[in-house]
Amino acid sequence: QCTYLEIEQAERTHAVVLSRPAWLWGAEMGANEHGVCVGNEGVWTREPLGEDEALLGMDLVRLGLERGSSAREALEVITALLERYGQGGSCKEEPVPFVYHNTFLLADRAEAWVLETAGRYWAAQRIREGSRNISNQLSIGREITAEHAGLRQRARSQGWWSGDGEFSFAEVFSLTHQPARMEAAKARYRAGKELLRQHAGHITAETFMAILRDKASGICVDSEGFRTAGSMVSVLPRDPALPCVHFFTATPDPSRSVFKPFVFVAGLKPVPQVRSPTFHDDPAKKIPRFQSTVDRRHELYRRHQAALELMERDQERGQKLLQILCDLEKQGLEGMNALLGGTVAPRPEELADLFFDCVEAEMKFYT
Repeated sequence: QCTYLEIEQAERTHAVVLSRPAWLWGAEMGANEHGVCVGNEGVWTREPLGEDEALLGMDLVRLGLERGSSAREALEVITALLERYGQGGSCKEEPVPFVYHNTFLLADRAEAWVLETAGRYWAAQRIREGSRNISNQLSIGREITAEHAGLRQRARSQGWWSGDGEFSFAEVFSLTHQPARMEAAKARYRAGKELLRQHAGHITAETFMAILRDKASGICVDSEGFRTAGSMVSVLPRDPALPCVHFFTATPDPSRSVFKPFVFVAGLKPVPQVRSPTFHDDPAKKIPRFQSTVDRRHELYRRHQAALELMERDQERGQKLLQILCDLEKQGLEGMNALLGGTVAPRPEELADLFFDCVEAEMKFYT
């Protein structure tokens, strides 16, 4: 059972860790036990938006992670389900539908891909070197590695492409008049590209955390009723003997949140403090949907929000708290760098408790 649709079950699924809006089934980003990571962004294209309930891009993120043991396999899972079921339905917990198509970043220890969609149509680009970012717009031009079998025929039949010359997915399927949100995304996309270029050749987890916290570029959003929700950074070593480490904030606004490390091991300790409550009469499940609201914040979210309010009221105490949070994050990073550098070999039970312990330590500071 996905957010709106029920689809056929897979014979077996992989263990996943997900960062997701609490009301829906899918996820905005996450990782699985094989070191596959997937994240999505909304886009608006020339293909009409499906207000009929279908799969959400966020459902596809989770399905790719649950069913793909490599980035390429996750890509195949997502595109096959997209072609079969389509994408559509409201992506926001509000009575007025908010609908978009999706672009995805997919990576594992060996490969990275960008997948971009327009309705049931799609194009994918394998990233062979350097860095790549996405931001609420189509960005795959002529460098298409794989595509929907009917993609070019669709473009010709709609009069969007003459069939002459090279085919650019972004040029052909982007809207001529972009919504204001997509216009704003262009500057963010360029800024992200530039920030990555500045660190080319020596990009670390800390580099990504700093980029995700960058407010000047608009990457870290905190305006017009939108705030960056969760943030995630993953380190995927090419050496299979080393574990993949995934850092999650589990709270909004990364500039005032702590990235906490998570590693897949047997016997993982559950972390109820970051699990949102469930509701017997959930307004997201009752038809018509979203007619009432419920408080979906988990315990860490509540405490973090109270701490943010304090930081805004009392600058001095706020700065102290921010410093404590930075130190906490630094400890986690140093521990993980030692683990990835091979200088320490922690016991599996330590790694099983790792994310729980980091969340607990953060909650203590808030109280």
